[in-house]
Order: sequence, then structure tokens, then C-alpha cells
Amino acid sequence: MGSNELCFLTLFELARRIRSRQLSPLEVVETHLARIETLNSKLGAFITVCGEEALQAAKVAEGEIFRGHFRGPLHGIPFGVKDIFDTAGVRTTHGSSFYRGNVPVEDAESIRRLKEAGVILIGKCNTHEFATGTTTKNPFFGNSRNPWNPKMIPGGSSGGSAAAVASFLCPAATGSDTGGSIRGPAALCGVVGLKPTYGLVSLRGVYPNVTSLDHAGPLARSARDCGLLLQGMAGYDPL
Repeated sequence: MGSNELCFLTLFELARRIRSRQLSPLEVVETHLARIETLNSKLGAFITVCGEEALQAAKVAEGEIFRGHFRGPLHGIPFGVKDIFDTAGVRTTHGSSFYRGNVPVEDAESIRRLKEAGVILIGKCNTHEFATGTTTKNPFFGNSRNPWNPKMIPGGSSGGSAAAVASFLCPAATGSDTGGSIRGPAALCGVVGLKPTYGLVSLRGVYPNVTSLDHAGPLARSARDCGLLLQGMAGYDPL
């Protein structure tokens, strides 16, 4: 299978082939990292690429699956995280120069849940500063561009996440939505985005915009894939 063909597979199809051992998580991550290296400078989809961390996590996932410990359909799947979600040991900038060197010690609750399901963080996706805009034009980390036409915006504030998914840099990514920040980029980039029911996905560890309106949710290339990522993110958080 050629590298481009592998990147074009849906999350669901990648999961099916990983479970049957037709594909290894390491192969999947390496192929997506190579595509990111080729295209990210043109698209500005990622602020931070977690190459070494993703490769190490892929090796761990590969070993678990080889020993028969398959966690579910997200196990070994690379994904992007909007850069307002805290990620332990990986800088979280909130799209702002004020947080350029911010490295959280804990994951956001939704990211913790995804990692428990076996998902592999491949990078932190570009966002409008503090997730407060509709263009994802970022003066500090570069603008995100629409993969269909780089002269156009991908929407915002989850524009980096939508651009990464639409350009096959990762099969799915997290986003947040206060006034359209998942739905707008999904529409402009031609992917599927879901603003979940309020409270379905914990907001703990996600930079607040308007706490009574903020939602965290998935972006992917199909409704099925969105559902799989949402299933990993969702759940009651007593904190």
C-alpha cells in the first residue's frame, strides 16, 4: 500500500486493519508524520508536531496489540488536538504568544480518556488566539489555510484541526465550539464536525471562552469516524 493511500483511509478502516494486523500503528504514524512534514508548512495546520512522542506511543500500542490487548477502535490511531486542550508534557499555546512555552503537567480530561482508549497524539492543531475568531489567522504561529484553496481560510477557531483532517494529515482531531468553532471549519473544509450536547464531553483542561457555551467535540472525515472519536472523548467527569 502506498503512503498516500494509507493516509486516505478512514479512522474506521485504519482501526479494522490495525486490529487484524494488516497494518501496524508504527506504520500508520510514520506515514502520517511524513505527510505532515511535506504539507504542514504550506497549510499551517499544526503548531507543534509530536514526532518522537507519537513514534514511541505507536511502538507501545503495537506491542499491546501484538500481545492481544486491543483496547478498541481508537487503539493505535494518530489524532490531532486543538491547541487549547492541555496535553501533558507537550506545549499548549492556546494560539497565543503569552503561552508560547506553556507545558502542562496533566492532560485535559477528554484527552486523558482518548489516550486510555489508545489514541496517539501526533500534534497540536493551530487555532485562532484563545479560540476567539473565525479565520485561524494566527500572527504568532502562522495562518492556517484551507486545503482546497490555500488562498482561503479554513474557518475558525478550530481551523487547524479541520485543515489537518481535510488534508489527510491525521484521520481525526479534537475541536471546541462556542459560537461555531467546530461547525464552521467543518463546513469550510468539507469534513464532519460535531458540537455535542453540553456536558457530554468534559471541559476540564480546555481553555475557557464562554463557559456556559463552550463545547468540546470531534472533527473527522465521516459521521462514523466522528462517532468513534466522540465515544472516546465523552463521559461524566466528577471534577
